[in-house]
Amino acid sequence: MKTAAIRFYNNLNDFLPPEQQYVSFSHVFNGQPSVKDLIESLGVPHTEVDLLLVDGESAAWSRQVQGGERVAVYPRFFTLDIAGETQVRPAPLHDYRFIADVHLGKLASYLRLFGFDTLYRNDNGDEELADASVDENRILLTFDRQLLMRKKVTHGYLVRSRNPEVQLVEVLTRFNLADKCHPFQRCMACNGILGQVSREEVLSSLPENVRETLDAFHQCPGCGQVYWRGTHYEHMKVFVRKIKDQVQRNREEPEA
Repeated sequence: MKTAAIRFYNNLNDFLPPEQQYVSFSHVFNGQPSVKDLIESLGVPHTEVDLLLVDGESAAWSRQVQGGERVAVYPRFFTLDIAGETQVRPAPLHDYRFIADVHLGKLASYLRLFGFDTLYRNDNGDEELADASVDENRILLTFDRQLLMRKKVTHGYLVRSRNPEVQLVEVLTRFNLADKCHPFQRCMACNGILGQVSREEVLSSLPENVRETLDAFHQCPGCGQVYWRGTHYEHMKVFVRKIKDQVQRNREEPEA
């Protein structure tokens, strides 16, 4: 039997039992596992890690652990640029696009509201989710940490909260997206890009009071859903502002 001293930082402690949180602890293991296998055996998916230090030096996931090492594991940094140091951060995506698992339908709708291309079906299996994440360069959002531990999955996030609004704040904070939002451009129901249409084109779909008072409309070419800037739109603007303010406050909190 061998041991290594391990410490996890910041929100990586969400995955650990209380006695292992925010402290260095001794972990017992057999053989010479890769540091990826060692960390994931403790319940932390590799997609949550942005920097890995072994005996004070940056290490790759393939680094084998012999015994006696000091391992420090860090999540994403917001105020420090570690691009030249980390060996575990995946290649950056050109666009922030998502795929959400079957339990995250409301989160998918919220991300679409904020303008992010987000796939969601209530019958997608784990293999379909993992394949789509890889094949389409999408960030996989899930409650299932085992799904994120699949080797093929490079970009993902384990959603912590069961509250969809809090989930939205989590995701926008994790990927630093407060300044990349383009609200009200995408269909919340099916993910299509909204296009402007005349009142005459959608007249039969409009409530009577809307026909008489508004003249600007958008429609999803995929599902036909019609959108207009009524009272609900004003409420959603307040919601968008509230969420963005919370994300900004999260980014300003000190990293531990």
